[in-house]
Amino acid sequence: MLNILLMAQQGGKDGGISSFIPLILIFVVFYFFMIYPQIKKNKKQKKFREELDKGAKIVTLGGIHAKIIEKNDSTFLIESEGTKLRIDKTAISMESSQALNQQK
Repeated sequence: MLNILLMAQQGGKDGGISSFIPLILIFVVFYFFMIYPQIKKNKKQKKFREELDKGAKIVTLGGIHAKIIEKNDSTFLIESEGTKLRIDKTAISMESSQALNQQK
């Protein structure tokens, strides 16, 4: 029993900063494979939404195919088959809209 306690105490002294290296490496790998790509994608989506202008064909996240009639600071007025809707800029799907515009 005494040997186990002595080994536990010695293990704490020898570990030091080297015991944190695997944890730091896990965080770095997690950042570059999970967090950084998401940040990059969000910047690309924001740029896409800011560049949209009157007359652009879009697809909303709800699947509505429409054309932009009016652009405001945070909303768009869109028209789809004679129906006009006001939507938030964040409701536009970047991938679907780009695919729709590439089919031309």
